[in-house]
Amino acid sequence: MPSQRAIRTLAMAVVLRGADILVSQGRDPVKGETFHRLLGGGIEFGEPAEEALRREMREEIAVELTGVERLGVVENIFVYDGEPGHEIVFLYSATVADPAFYDRDDLGTVLDEGSPVLWLPLQDVVDGRAILYPTGVIDLVRPG
Repeated sequence: MPSQRAIRTLAMAVVLRGADILVSQGRDPVKGETFHRLLGGGIEFGEPAEEALRREMREEIAVELTGVERLGVVENIFVYDGEPGHEIVFLYSATVADPAFYDRDDLGTVLDEGSPVLWLPLQDVVDGRAILYPTGVIDLVRPG
C-alpha cells in the first residue's frame, strides 16, 4: 500500500530591490546543493493565503508588508534531503513597509529556523549561477 504524503499549500513573497530578490539560503546535504527560496510559509486551515503570507513574514523576518498582489500559483514537486515533496505555492508580489529595510545588506536569519536571509541578484538565477525555489518563480519575475 503506498504511503500517504501531504501536499503542502504555501504563500510566498516576491520582494524586489531593483534587480535583486529577497530570499533565504539553504543547503541540501544529500545533493550537496546550495539553493535559495522565497520567504513565506504554510497556509493554515481556514486562513486566506494573503493573511498567511503576512503572518509568515512577521514570524520569519519581523516585517510588515504593503502592496500585496497575487502573481500566480506554481506547483513545486521536488526531492530535498532525499525525501520527495510536493507544494502548491500562492505567489504574491509585496513591498516591505519599512523603507529602511531596503538599505540593509545584512538581513540576518529566518527567526524560526536560522537560514540566512539575503538579496539575490535575479540575473544569477537567469544565468544558472544560483538556484531559486519554488521552481517556476523566475518565469513570473524575470527581469527585462
